[in-house]
Amino acid sequence: MRNLLMAASAALAASFAPAPAQAETLNLLIWESYIDQKILDRFTEKTGVTVHQIYYDSGDARDEVLSDPSSNIDLAVVGENGAELFGKRGVLEPLSGQNVASMKDYKPEWTSRCAGYAMPYLWGTMGIVYRSDMVKTAPTSWNDLMAPDPALKKHIAMYDDHNEAFIAPLIMLGKSINANDNETLKAAFEVMKKQAPFVLTYDYVITSIQSPENGKNIYMALAYSGDQHVLNEKAGTPGVWRYAVPKEGTLSWLDCMAVTAASPRKALALQLVDFIGSPQSAADNALALTMPAASDKALELIPADMRANQEIYPPADIMAKSQYQKELSIQSIQTRRRIISSMANFQ
Repeated sequence: MRNLLMAASAALAASFAPAPAQAETLNLLIWESYIDQKILDRFTEKTGVTVHQIYYDSGDARDEVLSDPSSNIDLAVVGENGAELFGKRGVLEPLSGQNVASMKDYKPEWTSRCAGYAMPYLWGTMGIVYRSDMVKTAPTSWNDLMAPDPALKKHIAMYDDHNEAFIAPLIMLGKSINANDNETLKAAFEVMKKQAPFVLTYDYVITSIQSPENGKNIYMALAYSGDQHVLNEKAGTPGVWRYAVPKEGTLSWLDCMAVTAASPRKALALQLVDFIGSPQSAADNALALTMPAASDKALELIPADMRANQEIYPPADIMAKSQYQKELSIQSIQTRRRIISSMANFQ
């Protein structure tokens, strides 16, 4: 799952500056609005340790930070692929029930997806968010986003991440979202080119909705489950933004909470992961963010009406059509990034 990168590298560098030498501070690299602040406040009350959040708005931006040994990051929310990739590179600390006790509450099918280098955090799908006051017919297909109604011209927000940008066109083409071959990526490119004149921005929707220039002109966007609640909060429009999972299937994603191997505050970082993953904290976080929990013990604390909400916990038939992300080849990543960079030429 997402949200506001501190704009440019200069701002990022400022974010990583050491905190004043008073109480201990942990630096958490995370999407904006992706953890209930009350949980972090409780941790501070319990331990005296402050948690400083550093936001990113794409997996590419996050990975760039994690690849920088001077970034001063203690913990990070990473996708399941990132957990394995950075874990094998020695960037992340191995996690298990031995050093994070609350991980015993997570089934092996969840913990295995974080590859032994992180704790399952939140999960969901990718789909279409739309303003119900501007889009009267709810989207049901990826075609509604990729070949939109003429009235939506310059009212679409897409996403320039090399993984997520290709999910809609590849699923429309009946292909794997993890396609590496040039022929398939070229076919996706053709779909994306046709859509480009309808696209207002390729910034992530929660970033772009806060733009004075573009925010009010975005009516439909590629997004993660749960983003609709953040959009309504940011835009001050309760219930207006809604979320739909296309009938063709989608991405089933899992975010993982990891500790960096180089953290000088590793013991405190492990303590924070355990605190976040504990049943009460995980349940409170899921409730506050209106997102599904991965912890079995936390799920027991979540009201039945929320567990029955298919916008949060998708039905089995949708999940059966959904795909997981796998590691892409270097050539595929480079081709995908070139395609994304070229989209401005077709707008």
